[in-house]
Amino acid sequence: MQDQENQASQNPEELQQDAQAQQQASQQQPSQQAPFESAANPSLEEQLSAAEAKLAEMHDAFMRAKAEGDNIRRRAQDDVAKAHKFAVESFAEALLPVKDSLEMALKVEAPSIESLKEGVEMTLKQLTSAFERNKLLEVVPAAGDKLDPNRHQAVAMVPAEQEANTVVAVLQKGYTIADRLLRPAIVTAAQPK
Repeated sequence: MQDQENQASQNPEELQQDAQAQQQASQQQPSQQAPFESAANPSLEEQLSAAEAKLAEMHDAFMRAKAEGDNIRRRAQDDVAKAHKFAVESFAEALLPVKDSLEMALKVEAPSIESLKEGVEMTLKQLTSAFERNKLLEVVPAAGDKLDPNRHQAVAMVPAEQEANTVVAVLQKGYTIADRLLRPAIVTAAQPK
């Protein structure tokens, strides 16, 4: 109660001075907090410059990654083109001795039948060896084998004493290269009875 009486007894000038002092104190508090806030929360300009720097860094990283991807794709295309271009290189190397043997056989002045036959047999062995090294294999069905339309081509149906749709005779060998049919074997097949 006495406090109330004391406040009432204070003159209006003192009350006004107290109010002004409180107002000044409240105005000084935000200015004292401003340096603390600017250290914790950067200004808009600082935020913008930081974002622009980050954008430039990410753009640079993106462009480098894109260039690297383009280089990898180009190298892969070059490798595929070289593989296609030089795919027959090993096969051609294997055939060179065959050609050399044939040329030497033609240079012989007076060949005998025996020497010609021997030379042709040796050349055939070289050719067969070149085929095997490059996975070029013969398709030669035996008589009585079931006709396989994926590997055999029947050019005639002939009467035979065996089951229908089986191979009777091979007219021409077929060939596969790496399990892919290059040429089917030409055969005659047994007709139904």
